[in-house]
Amino acid sequence: MSSIFRDRALGSSKRHSQYQSPMPQQQPVYPVEGLPSPFDDLGSNLSDSELRETAYEILVAACRSTGTRPLTYIPQSEKTERAPAISHSASLQRSLTSSAASRVKKALGLKTSSASKRRVGGGDSVSQGRGKKAVTVGELIRVQMRVSEQTDSRIRRALLRIAAGQLGRRMESVVLPLELLQQFKSSDFPSQQEYAAWQRKNLKVLEAGLLLHPHLPLEKTNSASQQLQQIIRGAPEKPLETGKHNESMQVLRSSVMSLACRSFDGSATETCHWADGFPLNLRLYKMLLEASFDINEDTSIIEEIDEVLELIKKTWVVLGLNQMLHNLCFSWVLFHRYVATGQVENDLLFASNSLLIEVEKDANEIRDPVSSKILTSILSVILGWAEKRLLAYHDNFHSGNVESMQSVVSLGLLSAKILVEDLSYEYRRNRKEVSVTCERVETYIRSSLRTAFAQKMEKVNSRKHISKNQKGSLPALSILAQDTSKLALNEKEIFSPIMKRWHPFAAGVAVATLHSCYGNELKQFITGISELTPDAIEVLRAADKLEKDLVQIAVEDAVDSEDGGKSIIREMPPYEAEAVVANLVKSWIETRVDRLKEWTDRNLQQEVWSPQANKERCAPSAVEVLRIIDETLEAYFLLPIPMHAVLLPELMTGFDRCLQHYILKAKSGCGTRSTYVPSLPALTRCSTGSKFHGVFRKKEKSQITQKRLVGTSNGDNSFGIPQLCVRLNTLQQIRTELGVLEKRILADLENAECTLSYDIANGTGKRFDLSATACVEGIQQLCEAIAYKIIFHNLSHVLWDGLYVGEVYSCRIEPFLEEVEQYLEIISSTVHDRVRTRVITDIMKASFDGFLLVLLAGGPSRAFTHKDSEMIKEDFKLLTDLFWSNGDGLPADLIDKFSTTVKNILPLLGTDTESLIEQFKHLILESFGSANSKLPLPPTSAQWDPTEPNTILRVLCYRNDEMAAKFLKKTYNLPKKL
Repeated sequence: MSSIFRDRALGSSKRHSQYQSPMPQQQPVYPVEGLPSPFDDLGSNLSDSELRETAYEILVAACRSTGTRPLTYIPQSEKTERAPAISHSASLQRSLTSSAASRVKKALGLKTSSASKRRVGGGDSVSQGRGKKAVTVGELIRVQMRVSEQTDSRIRRALLRIAAGQLGRRMESVVLPLELLQQFKSSDFPSQQEYAAWQRKNLKVLEAGLLLHPHLPLEKTNSASQQLQQIIRGAPEKPLETGKHNESMQVLRSSVMSLACRSFDGSATETCHWADGFPLNLRLYKMLLEASFDINEDTSIIEEIDEVLELIKKTWVVLGLNQMLHNLCFSWVLFHRYVATGQVENDLLFASNSLLIEVEKDANEIRDPVSSKILTSILSVILGWAEKRLLAYHDNFHSGNVESMQSVVSLGLLSAKILVEDLSYEYRRNRKEVSVTCERVETYIRSSLRTAFAQKMEKVNSRKHISKNQKGSLPALSILAQDTSKLALNEKEIFSPIMKRWHPFAAGVAVATLHSCYGNELKQFITGISELTPDAIEVLRAADKLEKDLVQIAVEDAVDSEDGGKSIIREMPPYEAEAVVANLVKSWIETRVDRLKEWTDRNLQQEVWSPQANKERCAPSAVEVLRIIDETLEAYFLLPIPMHAVLLPELMTGFDRCLQHYILKAKSGCGTRSTYVPSLPALTRCSTGSKFHGVFRKKEKSQITQKRLVGTSNGDNSFGIPQLCVRLNTLQQIRTELGVLEKRILADLENAECTLSYDIANGTGKRFDLSATACVEGIQQLCEAIAYKIIFHNLSHVLWDGLYVGEVYSCRIEPFLEEVEQYLEIISSTVHDRVRTRVITDIMKASFDGFLLVLLAGGPSRAFTHKDSEMIKEDFKLLTDLFWSNGDGLPADLIDKFSTTVKNILPLLGTDTESLIEQFKHLILESFGSANSKLPLPPTSAQWDPTEPNTILRVLCYRNDEMAAKFLKKTYNLPKKL
């Protein structure tokens, strides 16, 4: 037996060299899918490596106990000089190079891997590297289970000591962790830490096997369990003394043996139950079975699987397993490896399914509730995984991997059949006539095809929005009918042959499901048909063709059945489709126009004119209006009628009036230029020598204040500057789209070979005249409203109430410029580029008007001296520079054009009072001729002008010096004080 598990140099064997000289090895990375563990939680912190080492210890001990010869130990130094001891079993003596083809792999349908062929072939590099020494199966298992030479040597040494002290005892009568604890001291380990960890591992195994998962139920009052628990809890604080005659060791042995040797009937038994409690035994056995996988090719079963399983099965007597549980556990291990390695090796799935077939043979004989629970747990996980794929198998399988689908279906149905038919008492009692497998397959077919149909429908709906402007694009349900037909043919060719193994009408069930899915959509479509549309005709034609295809597949599938497929055909009632009468075309137009009117009114009431509504920063309601018109025109020209041009004016008139109504509503309440510009105050004069100069008569002051507040009391946020910009963008968007629509209509008329297209193209056929005119007027009104509202309303606190109030030098134009700049940024980021320059130009004009209004009619708080003119000129230069913006703003010639008036008037502020008076007298005489000694009062003109008497008179009224005051007092008797 020593030769089975003795360390041998494997030459160039990759598996062996990995543990001779441990080196980190890059493992392949797979898209791992998490699977819930079918085994209960151990409740202890035993790691996989500790479980693996414990499983290896059990395997070595189980193999030793089955032998007829005593186990001998050869020290490490003698291994290279002595031949291996003779094993008890001829099969275990077989070297790797002489292994025959695996019977297990053949039975499970596993192919021989290229790595295994190279490893076991005669005269290969591995055997050459070994020289004359044969590599045994035992050594192979050690390497496969990642057990180091040092650990293996220590295990064999302990087993020799155990055998020497308990000669003749079989392994099932030995509590291995207990015996191992007694065989070693800390000096047998490289360090005290390793020894302590090893002790803890064995105590945790005892805890798991005897306390947490005992073979027999454990009474709460059992003193031995309490005693063992105390020892385990105290071990971390004080290392366990393991001497043979040590008191603590004797106490440990007494409690362990008392727990391990219990029986159901209380009689004495030679079998020690310390590792055969569920799920500990299955977790340990799983570790042994995983040695079947090549550590360097983790989707490949080793070629020596026969010999490895032969040894592994020797642990059954310790772990309390049988052939059924072995098949179940091995099936789970193969299945789990298939999933954990990315589902790339279909042989593993096939092999797992083959083992599950063996499990099914014994499943209905299971009476043990624990075994039944384990079987149910494992099968439930497998079934859940399989059904997750099968309920939507169109998403998971295709022609390239359909072979694996057969194994998945078989695995899922086997699991369901065992769970329902073999384990369910209720099912066996009622004995349903329909098989579980047939029911499940039908469920898979219907569920997956409904999902696939829904995906097709979603895809078609998304394409409908993309292709709505493409001429000749098919209706959504017509495309869906084509896609459904392709789906049915694909089902028939790829999936139905597989499903037919378990369901006689697999293809028939599939097409009946698709017929129902499409029929539901078609029924909704037909319900909504109230007029003639090309969509209706196209959809009905496509539905008719689809129905014929589906029925044909169902008939072919049931040709050999007893009823000829009548049961399936009864599931497919014919599609109902009503023809739309051609004389409803006019009603169609009237209905669409009325619907648009209603929609426009309703949505205009709800429109908030938010700049954040969309990236175009225009009203969603307008976008929707234009979309409705666009779609209606498209539908109109697709109508199968010969009189498109004759009826087009009626449709166009309706649209034009709807758009005109929308435009008038959009600009309604937004105000105009005159809404925000205050009326000019009556003439007066400033009083000299005071900081704040009253320049209005009392009866006029309140009137001006009231006029200045006109249009400013409306607190509706829908008329804020950003909202006004959205209204402006909306009109521009409509204006642009009108041209697009008109061009499209001409193209549609030409395609329809319309005889009136020439007249329409030349303007004799009226199109969107009302709405086009309304757009032009609305854009002009909104541009001015935005500009003058900003300057005279929103910025009145820095312009009307702030600029040059008191002393000029202390109330300059900078605050006004800063706030204007903020509004310009809002305009630049909000207004459509086609009208942005126009709005900014109007803001510039409004700011120039406001600037002049402050200088010539600024109210009682303003008065200017001759010296103030330079500062005022500087301020105006800053104002024009704001709009020029170093060349990034308005064009210089545009600024010059609209600043001419201000530039012509500013010199008047720098002209001395005497010259102004002379100039004023001259202009009065020119305008009114010779008059009496008193000069007539000139009327207020519509525009400021340096050659206009009223303009010069206002400059004099705001001139803060004695000469101007005397002239005004003498000429017009204007008072110095209010």
